[in-house]
Amino acid sequence: MLQTERSADLEEALRAALGGHQTGIWTALPAIIQSFDANALTCTAQPAIQAQVRAQDGSTAWVSLPLLVDVPVCFPRGGNCTLTFPIAKDDEALIVFASRCIDAWWQSGGVQVQAELRMHDLSDGFAIPGPFSQATKISGVSTSTTQLRSNDGSTFVDLDPSGQVVKVKAPGGITLDTPAVTITGVINVENVNGASTAMAISGNTNFSGQVSANGKRIDDTHTHGGVQTGSGNTAKVN
Repeated sequence: MLQTERSADLEEALRAALGGHQTGIWTALPAIIQSFDANALTCTAQPAIQAQVRAQDGSTAWVSLPLLVDVPVCFPRGGNCTLTFPIAKDDEALIVFASRCIDAWWQSGGVQVQAELRMHDLSDGFAIPGPFSQATKISGVSTSTTQLRSNDGSTFVDLDPSGQVVKVKAPGGITLDTPAVTITGVINVENVNGASTAMAISGNTNFSGQVSANGKRIDDTHTHGGVQTGSGNTAKVN
């Protein structure tokens, strides 16, 4: 006979009853992603906290909770803009459980009646990617700037609010796919890696204003010395 099956103390009995009721109320759990459906924007996740189960003989054992399937993944979004990132197997996430059944809403959106009258159920979770256990945490987190970065820190976009500077580091390069680019300030190409060609342009190029190369004017106002009629070459640019 279990200790809580018979009690002469009403308060103790109520506490035991409430404790038993709370075991069926799911609020939030860390979980490990098993798979991601990029079309449905859902994942299958394994809760990372085991549950204690009591057998009929009174013995207890720790068991894994069942897989959570078709869990909607929460990407930050608003105003027709969404920030997405790849969800990979073994990523960690926080699963938050709705207080009521979400099935009808998930299928149709908008305001819906409840498909089932369940509450705080494992079937009604939302996956929020992002939490780190100490075993998977990243290092080198900036404490003064905002970064969109790879976990290893090799690639990032860094926004410095105090310096009003945005820095981009992309060892694999940057591609801008747009019909036009407008730059309002000065462009400075430093070629710090010493490439043989610092800039290559394919297509026609139009300049308004002076054009210089190695300190010499090469625009439509430049002049040459040694100019004479015939097939010979002029001297260098003045």
